[in-house]
Amino acid sequence: MPPSISTRRSEFFAGARATLPLILGAIPFGIIYGAVAVANGLSPAAAQGMSLFVFAGSAQFIAASLVGDGLSVGLIILTTFVVNLRHALYAASLAPFMKHLPQRWLIPLGFWLTDESYAATIARFNAPDDSPYKHWFYFGSAAAMYTNWQICTLIGILVGQQIPDPQGWGLDFAMVVTFIGIIMPLIRNRPALVSVIVAGVVSVLANGLPNKLGLMVAALLGIAAGVLAEIAWPVTDPLVAVEENA
Repeated sequence: MPPSISTRRSEFFAGARATLPLILGAIPFGIIYGAVAVANGLSPAAAQGMSLFVFAGSAQFIAASLVGDGLSVGLIILTTFVVNLRHALYAASLAPFMKHLPQRWLIPLGFWLTDESYAATIARFNAPDDSPYKHWFYFGSAAAMYTNWQICTLIGILVGQQIPDPQGWGLDFAMVVTFIGIIMPLIRNRPALVSVIVAGVVSVLANGLPNKLGLMVAALLGIAAGVLAEIAWPVTDPLVAVEENA
């Protein structure tokens, strides 16, 4: 990120631009969510309201499916809570860069935290320049993602109902590709690579656990593997390590 980006406005629009490739992957996912939510019994207002007030793509998808299965509200809340626990890891990673911000910033930015915005924002926070407005970069990224999600949900509600079996089209695979695009640039050294491999393998093996607990098991074991790998292969400068290992 060039050091010339140093104003609120420039940081905001830089954050939106940096998130645009990830937004493209989220578009079909949002449209399918809108269609599936209504097909599973949610009213259009409830489906849109979930995007407005929950704003958690994978959790919304799961919640809509569980509503269609007739599960209790308590179990739906528990399942979506477990699925979204990964955001606690994101928040812990961002906390050192945002601890100086007042609550009027922390509350909305915490609500808007997504996988895509985290991937774009953590790179900006780690940039070596001393811009005091890096949280505006986060704001721009989050605002772009939030706006896109609301529009896609509405399209899915209005148009997606005309598509028979929208999940059967396989368009949700775009979100898988997006997550791969998020992860790959962050693999800059051996510990990161080990963490990704372990988390990926465990997520497949633990996929059958109830309430999507396999996601948290994979995340925790991936973190543990990364910590152990960093002890074995200390990395003081990730970029240098990549060049040396290339």
